[in-house]
Amino acid sequence: MTLSSNTISRARLLGRLGLGLAACGAAAMVSGGETAVEKARHDADAAFVRRDPVAAELLLRNAIKQTHAADALRAWLAEALFFQGDRDGARKVLAEGGFTPDSAGLGLRVKGQVALADGDLGGAGAAFDQALRIVPDDPDLWVAIASLRFTGGEQEQAIEASEKAVVLDPKNPRALALRGLLIREQYGLAASLPWFEAALKNHPDDPPLLDAYASTLGDLGQYRAMLIVCRKLAEVDPKNPRPFLLQAVLAARAGQTNLARSILQRTGTTYRDMPAAMLLSGVLEYQAGNYDSSVGVLERLVRIQPDNRTARHVLARALGAKGDWRRLVDLFDGDVAAGRGDADMAALVGKAWLHLGQPGRGRPILAQALARKGSQVAVPLAADGELSVLASRYGDDPAHAANAVPYIRALMAAHHLDEAQDIADRLRDDNDGNAEVNLLAGDVRMMRGDAAGALLDYTNAAAIRFNEAVLVRMDAALRSAGRKSDADAMTSRFLGQNPSSVTAMTLLAASWAEDPARASDLAALRKAMLARGQDIPL
Repeated sequence: MTLSSNTISRARLLGRLGLGLAACGAAAMVSGGETAVEKARHDADAAFVRRDPVAAELLLRNAIKQTHAADALRAWLAEALFFQGDRDGARKVLAEGGFTPDSAGLGLRVKGQVALADGDLGGAGAAFDQALRIVPDDPDLWVAIASLRFTGGEQEQAIEASEKAVVLDPKNPRALALRGLLIREQYGLAASLPWFEAALKNHPDDPPLLDAYASTLGDLGQYRAMLIVCRKLAEVDPKNPRPFLLQAVLAARAGQTNLARSILQRTGTTYRDMPAAMLLSGVLEYQAGNYDSSVGVLERLVRIQPDNRTARHVLARALGAKGDWRRLVDLFDGDVAAGRGDADMAALVGKAWLHLGQPGRGRPILAQALARKGSQVAVPLAADGELSVLASRYGDDPAHAANAVPYIRALMAAHHLDEAQDIADRLRDDNDGNAEVNLLAGDVRMMRGDAAGALLDYTNAAAIRFNEAVLVRMDAALRSAGRKSDADAMTSRFLGQNPSSVTAMTLLAASWAEDPARASDLAALRKAMLARGQDIPL
């Protein structure tokens, strides 16, 4: 989080103006009647605006030595360290003492932000709750609360918190950026652009805003505009590696594999563990013919994100390209057998069994792949582990989604659908602001043949977060319910908001291929897909 010159909260400002000598300990008066503590706070805030937390740290430590007012400056010092990415240093400072009454709100917020960055959602929530009792109208605090809620899967509550932050400070760049990102998740790429553009009018040099705007433009296919914003981002924040990552994505989309790899390498190890960058690296190495490198990074990504279907599919292709047929069937035969793999995955697994000398297993899978076309219901990946073990874990703590979700998936794989539905519905009702649990409840209903009921769950998910995972499910449910025209209309609207979505194009293509009246539309769609290196599955 970065402060702007227009974003110092009213509570902090009033506290600073009302700070007396007693609260400052040995603070001395400086020019203009400002105490040394007040000046240190003011100068630190100015350094934050300049995106120079190192300077803020130095001046704050010097002020503490001079004034012996550590409690009055502790929150600012911890914030300076946190902005530098030094969470250990920030924690140490926060643990060394307390806060003055006028700085406690900021100190508790920073404490919560450190905990959130550590993945300690409970600690972050407790700190934010304490801060909220002291500074309930601090927009930066509400931005932090929105981030916590979104990270914790409370997506609807995150939207409400971001709206509160914008109401409290309509020009707050962090609030506007987060609101734009949540609008992007909720309604689509095009709907989020006005939020970023409005924010940039007031804060044209704000790196996080420029970053969010550039990535959204790129996803919309507005590549020239994206490059302009990337150059601006590199100009105002020269040490920021994000422009290189965004430009690597752009080069990859343009089919310039070597250029994309070269640009991505300039980010060093910054994004080594970032899933999106790992996927990009894996795809680029695959396209460059470096299959060992591709498999290495993609296997690591699949361990981190076992539900990442794109990563699984590219990994399967890379394993096939290097001829590691045994590893391919070990990883993906179960997906195909359970109907979770697409036609491409099935073809790879079938081919692998042939290479392993088992045509009896490979030929039926290849025949299945050849017969398959169009869309299919998205089925969640099965959970690792025995059903009895997962049931025991669930029984120990049924309210914990990390226990409930794998158990539901295992029940689905075992076709114990009634029990899976009961547990999925309870999980959904207990987490009604989470899109994923609504999807899971709908998935069980689809497996039970209740397309109308599944559509209700999917619609609830779409109201919170309308992404491709929701789109595929809603499209399947609408078509299963005999509402083909509604499915086409919905998918067309999604494509209007997300014009680079190959998933939406593929769904429409599968539908239009069955309608001779849409032949010209299908031809135009196929041309757009071919420009993105895709083809229509006919």
